[in-house]
Amino acid sequence: MLLILTSALSGKSNALLRKRKNKKQLTESEVIALAKQDQVYFGTLYNKYFDQIFRFVFKKLGGDEEITGDLTQQTFMKAMANIQKYEDRGLPFSSWLYRIAQNEVLMFFRKQKKSFTVAIDENKVVGLASEASLSSKYMSQQDQEKLIELLNHLDANHLELIELRFFQEMSFKEIADIYSISEANAKMRTYRILERINKTWTNDV
Repeated sequence: MLLILTSALSGKSNALLRKRKNKKQLTESEVIALAKQDQVYFGTLYNKYFDQIFRFVFKKLGGDEEITGDLTQQTFMKAMANIQKYEDRGLPFSSWLYRIAQNEVLMFFRKQKKSFTVAIDENKVVGLASEASLSSKYMSQQDQEKLIELLNHLDANHLELIELRFFQEMSFKEIADIYSISEANAKMRTYRILERINKTWTNDV
């Protein structure tokens, strides 16, 4: 039902926007302003960000496509229902969607009493190791596996932040918006976790 509803909205909004484009190209801020007046315009935002949010949720759920689809739909339905509350803080609209999606995933884990998981791209492990001052540009396979094991033992909140920064490759500004904190606070939290990782790594050597 949600898919049918959103699909209908996106079709109508695109038709309306095509008419408006003959006059001028609308910015995202203008589309959001229109969506606040008429929800039919929300379909354009849905089309633009659906795949991005789907991939975000998919990774967090460890590859469960069916539940990912459900949570992604819930994310957009909540965003549409609360579009009036959205405030432009100089960040992409996707930052707000990420925050909603993050909450949906966390609520799902709480209800299911499941552990928070992160899909780790080993190509990005080396970058994380460098930021935590664990190694230079090269890490052996054994060291990479050791770091992944260390990440698996992090507190869920700490692991979540590390995932956003290093595996989702979000800026500190985007992370700050998701957590409703300052950019400086986002940096401080991240580097404190990196310091703990470094300390644990050093003690284990």
